Amino acid sequence: MRSLLGLLRKEVQHIRRDPRTLAVVLMLPVVQVVLFGFAIRTDVDHVRLAIVDPAPDETTLAMRSRFTSAGVFEVKAVLQRLEDLEPLFQSGDIQEGVVFERDFAAKLRDGDAQMLIVTDGTEPNTASLLQAYAQSVVFAYQRESAGVGRSSPGGLAITAQVRTRFNPTRESSNLFVPGLMAFVLTIISSLMTAISLTREKETGTLEALLVSPLRPWSIIVGKVFPYLVIGFISAIAVIVEARLIFHVPMRGSLLLLLADALLFILASLSLGILVSARTSSQRVAMMGAALATMLPNILLSGFIFPVESMPLALRLLSNLIPGRWFVEIARGIMLKGVGLEYVWPQSVVLVVMSLVLLTAAARSFNARLE
Repeated sequence: MRSLLGLLRKEVQHIRRDPRTLAVVLMLPVVQVVLFGFAIRTDVDHVRLAIVDPAPDETTLAMRSRFTSAGVFEVKAVLQRLEDLEPLFQSGDIQEGVVFERDFAAKLRDGDAQMLIVTDGTEPNTASLLQAYAQSVVFAYQRESAGVGRSSPGGLAITAQVRTRFNPTRESSNLFVPGLMAFVLTIISSLMTAISLTREKETGTLEALLVSPLRPWSIIVGKVFPYLVIGFISAIAVIVEARLIFHVPMRGSLLLLLADALLFILASLSLGILVSARTSSQRVAMMGAALATMLPNILLSGFIFPVESMPLALRLLSNLIPGRWFVEIARGIMLKGVGLEYVWPQSVVLVVMSLVLLTAAARSFNARLE
């Protein structure tokens, strides 16, 4: 009993000497509950919609107002040609398109009106919901126009054809595997780097490097480069597994995907270095890295839950998560086959994040050296 009390006393003293550990331990469950509570959404809001209306008439204008007032859709563009939808889908500006045929009102009076609903299928579950939302608007208009309680009097009918772009079979692996690449690279880059550097800090070897003639940038490059190589090899392995095991398509440039993966690894490594520079033990580094990298990359990157359905505060916060930008890049290149002309904004964001985090990490090491 005395040995047990002595062990408890030592552990309490250890926590008191390291208040950051207690702060992180208390903060982690609170952040988890908040993130999970607000980020997990099965519904979808703020659907980015484009409408193709080659010859607007009173009927198409009335239906367009229905989509606008539904409270779910945000009309991003009204187009004249069906061909203009493809660039908007590839850039991610829209998630769904509604296409009216020419002379829609006249054909509706004749009982032979047709319209097309095209949905981005890179997220299969979201695509199914979007199609159901659009069809419900069409069916509601049809019921009200036909008369409540009557079934299509006078032959009034609208045939809504549904198509799914980029993932017509709605394979869930096409959604999760590109996101898993970001998750795996985060673990290898951020978590392992933070724990490794903190372990050297605990053993005193990092202090020896800090008082040596080596500059902080040299120390960071020397410590980061091996993990950069390991992360790059892991990215290649994940892509090979995605193709051979899960049959995820690779419609875009493999070299472009690897280059962006390298940028994402560098950003994650920089974040891991910054966490290790601000912590004093492996335990705090592990929890801090989990809090700063793993949880946000799971919940706020769009890997599992669509960003559009989250509250505004979390949508804004997701812009600071490197995983969000890499998930968009990976899905765009692998599933949509887009090139640099569509993913350069996300690539620039990763470059800026890497530079900012590396600069912050170097300054932290400078402060420690002083």
